[in-house]
Amino acid sequence: MFTNMISKKSTLLRMDNIGIVVESLDEVISFFTELGLKLEGRAMVEGEWAGRVTGLGNQEVEIAMMITPDGHSRIELSRFIAPAIVADHRNDPVNALGYLRAMFTVSDIDETLERLEKHGAKIVGEVVQYENSYRLCYIRGPEGILVGLAEELK
Repeated sequence: MFTNMISKKSTLLRMDNIGIVVESLDEVISFFTELGLKLEGRAMVEGEWAGRVTGLGNQEVEIAMMITPDGHSRIELSRFIAPAIVADHRNDPVNALGYLRAMFTVSDIDETLERLEKHGAKIVGEVVQYENSYRLCYIRGPEGILVGLAEELK
């Protein structure tokens, strides 16, 4: 169906955002702000038009868009008011099918962990070194959100 509508090959321009559904926007915004993202905007998205995109019908969702310091990547945080949440995968292990995590490069992984612990972050395993390239770890932030941290070694 779509191939008949396109006369020339479409080109991927960028990745726009990663979406995370949360219960508390304020708590998660605070966590990602401490990590180094900036709140770009916050708004209500509601009505039948929005539900046509998601397939959920008439919906009411509060969203917050967080942007990385370089301005190239975003996380869209969504708090569904209607319809109600139907599943919760936040605490599934990292090898669960369909499970996503966001990975961020930081300048100092130890200092970042220290700051994020004050926002409830807990390390999943331990900080490990991959060859002479990176120090890496996974953490669980508020609401069990899985985040990867990478420190590039010079």
